[in-house]
Amino acid sequence: MTINNKNIDNVFYIFVTAHLIFWTLIPSLTNHNLPLDTIEALAWGSNLDWGFNKHPPMSAFFPEIFYQIFGSRDWAYYLLSQIFVIISFYYVFKFSNEIFKNKLLGLISLLLIETIYFYNFTTPEFNVNVCQLPFWSLTVYYSWKIYSGREVKFLDCFLVGLFAALGFLSKYLFIYLLVSIDILFIYLIFYKQERSFDFKYLITLEVFFVALVPHLIWLNNNEFITITYGLARTGLEQSSFVDHIKFPVIFILKQIGILIPFFILSWLLIKKIILNINFRDKKLLFLLAINVLPIFLMFLTSLITGSKIRTMWMTPFYLFFGSLIVYLFQAQINLKKLKPFMIGFVFFFFLSPALYAYVSISKDDKRTDYLGKEIAIKTQYAWDKQFNSTINVVLGDEWSAGNLSYHLKSRPVWQGFVTREKLDQLQDYMCLDNICVGSR
Repeated sequence: MTINNKNIDNVFYIFVTAHLIFWTLIPSLTNHNLPLDTIEALAWGSNLDWGFNKHPPMSAFFPEIFYQIFGSRDWAYYLLSQIFVIISFYYVFKFSNEIFKNKLLGLISLLLIETIYFYNFTTPEFNVNVCQLPFWSLTVYYSWKIYSGREVKFLDCFLVGLFAALGFLSKYLFIYLLVSIDILFIYLIFYKQERSFDFKYLITLEVFFVALVPHLIWLNNNEFITITYGLARTGLEQSSFVDHIKFPVIFILKQIGILIPFFILSWLLIKKIILNINFRDKKLLFLLAINVLPIFLMFLTSLITGSKIRTMWMTPFYLFFGSLIVYLFQAQINLKKLKPFMIGFVFFFFLSPALYAYVSISKDDKRTDYLGKEIAIKTQYAWDKQFNSTINVVLGDEWSAGNLSYHLKSRPVWQGFVTREKLDQLQDYMCLDNICVGSR
């Protein structure tokens, strides 16, 4: 298909529809069981609260809504994940169109990020990282509306506060985006004095903190368990002096590795690297604030604390990377010669799902090969032999017990790990290894 200014919207909708279909259909057909993080989210969702032992509540809330609609149909949760990806793509496209005032450049910005591992291969697994994506893009988009508008609008400030809260309630690392945007506004208002302070900005803070109140109360009542878990994942307590050098270097090398397909496709589009950076350019400042600054702050965190930054934590950080690259090199882009770029894009677009299908089919020792449904059938059979009651409680780790909660028709509520106290509260129960099912 030849791309021109008249059919940009059609190409965009064809692209996102194809992405949604491919990445919903392929894991649905090749995986035997849902991935670990999705099962974990469903386990939490069976017993919804304002937080859980590992994460804040949003990543459990949305799968639970889908469970109430679709039940234990695996394809529904692959679809849920892609809906979140497509929403983020839509706002990346919308934002880029406003930056460039050119829909073709906006589309190119979006197509570039399709090559990044986080927006294709890892998307079938709905988790806290995927859950952040739409809120990240929405927060950026409405922050841009405030930043670029002639006057600050109440609705834009309200929406930034709301989406920022939902993003933070998906994963605490969302704070890196919020701090980066705040640094930009503080720089322009108090240092450069290029913008005047508007009291409508306080609406954003008010909405943000009001939305967080239930979770903050839950945190306090549960000894800040999610923060403790997050710090433990960084390996901060065991860090040595060498870690302050080793982990930041590893972090940078991993980011470069992840972006190799992105750089290859960019090279097919931009063969001459001529940079003319003007730090007085307000669009460029905003693009640097939402792309480079969050990554730099993450690098700085690793450098100062000696903590290990896990690769998947960076999932939302590159959503607007295509917009930045296209903006920096737009003078070198010949829009009349897009054929090599489109060939490269199509190659990467089909390569990733093909690799996913190959790995899923050829390897049989993955979490997605777990016989969750079969184990649930056997558990139900063994229960029916002993009891006449319904299984409505399951105890154990999120993976094994979570699979039972998901696959058993009675959808028992997951209530954490097995303890004597919890077993004593059950009318009937049956245990196998470290998993117990029971009836109240």
